[in-house]
Amino acid sequence: MFNGIPGLVFLMNLSATLLLALGMSMDAFAVSIGKGAALHKPKFREALRTGLIFGCIEAITPLVGWVLGMLASKLVMEWNHWIAFGLLLFLGVRMLAEGIRGNTDEETAPAQRHGFWLLATTAVATSLDAMAVGVGLAFLNVNIWLTALTIGCATFTMTTLGMMIGRFIGPLLGKRAEILGGLVLIAIGCEILYSHYYG
Repeated sequence: MFNGIPGLVFLMNLSATLLLALGMSMDAFAVSIGKGAALHKPKFREALRTGLIFGCIEAITPLVGWVLGMLASKLVMEWNHWIAFGLLLFLGVRMLAEGIRGNTDEETAPAQRHGFWLLATTAVATSLDAMAVGVGLAFLNVNIWLTALTIGCATFTMTTLGMMIGRFIGPLLGKRAEILGGLVLIAIGCEILYSHYYG
């Protein structure tokens, strides 16, 4: 898709850029629903904070990929799926363990917010596909700043929305919400590997 004249025409189109940005934000959207469900009725301010962290990182990663692409680096394309899978698997197993442990501790107060580094690590894991896209964009005549900004804004919007959806799902799931969130992270990691080899 990203090589040759057809790819250039495709990416030069504004609507195509918006579709690209929306596609890049879907992983973050799915993760944010689980994050919102795992918290105890997160406030809109927390949803905005999460959206800002994810949006900024998602905007930066295609720029990093673009720079690497300009340097003709192939490492990102060869290893990004394994790095993303490893990070998501680690975070997913961690959430599963905390969810199961929480089920045996009724006196544990529900969390009100996620730590910055946990959110940042999750955001990096879900944005490595955007870095790979940035590598491809380096070989096309596109405005990388506008594309990265569009991806970041789309991710900010979808992550904030996902957190608020999770706010309403969380009370229905109770303590199972964190387990579900962990399973979602693991599933996204597996999907990244599957898409790379069979997509």
